[in-house]
Amino acid sequence: MAKTFLTARWVNLALLQYRVEASALAPYLPEGLELDLYEGSPFVSLVAFDFLDTRVKGVRWPGHVHFPEVNLRFYVRDPKTGERGVSFVRELVPKGMIAWTARALYNEPYARARMASTTTEDDASIRIEHNWTFRGKDHALTVRAAKPPTTPPEDSLEHFFKEHSRGYGRSRSGRTIRYRVEHPVWSVYSEPRAEIRVDFGSLYGEAWAPLSEREPDSVVLAVGSEVRVEPLAKGG
Repeated sequence: MAKTFLTARWVNLALLQYRVEASALAPYLPEGLELDLYEGSPFVSLVAFDFLDTRVKGVRWPGHVHFPEVNLRFYVRDPKTGERGVSFVRELVPKGMIAWTARALYNEPYARARMASTTTEDDASIRIEHNWTFRGKDHALTVRAAKPPTTPPEDSLEHFFKEHSRGYGRSRSGRTIRYRVEHPVWSVYSEPRAEIRVDFGSLYGEAWAPLSEREPDSVVLAVGSEVRVEPLAKGG
């Protein structure tokens, strides 16, 4: 078994889903995979969450233990194994060393941005807020939801978008890179409502600009948990 690359707690994961055309994802699709469709369509998710208690190869790096992340991801599957997973258009973090390491070691599309996140909650509700600045433009996302959290069934929309055992990327030579992502099934908060001020074009390129004018097709706010990520050999 490969040595675990990363352990952490991922908490309060906001997932905002947008139905898109398959052609928009073709440039990002790793070799040997196909798009994983929900109700016949591909989707991207804008995902915002907090990394806590982060360890890289077992080491807690001072100043790099707790931080937010915002990413744009899409859903793929391996037609040979049936494994479902995610791949990324871009991942933003506030730590330059984290972004550099992910790009250098695994060619992951990480970039650094000025970022902040806050969580406010009481017995009945939770509110998460993310603010970030990238290439001179400010962006913000707020999600409110009701407690208590519950675990949705396996055939639900929430389960489809939040539960994946694989991550996929591409090496500089074009080879597909595979990761195992382990965590227990996540519960979700009910009645999530999102307020979005995001310029998708400036974040991800002009092809994504129309998403700025759209409401998401669905919103999920997952509780999160401890996670473990490890690279896999080809075919693993």
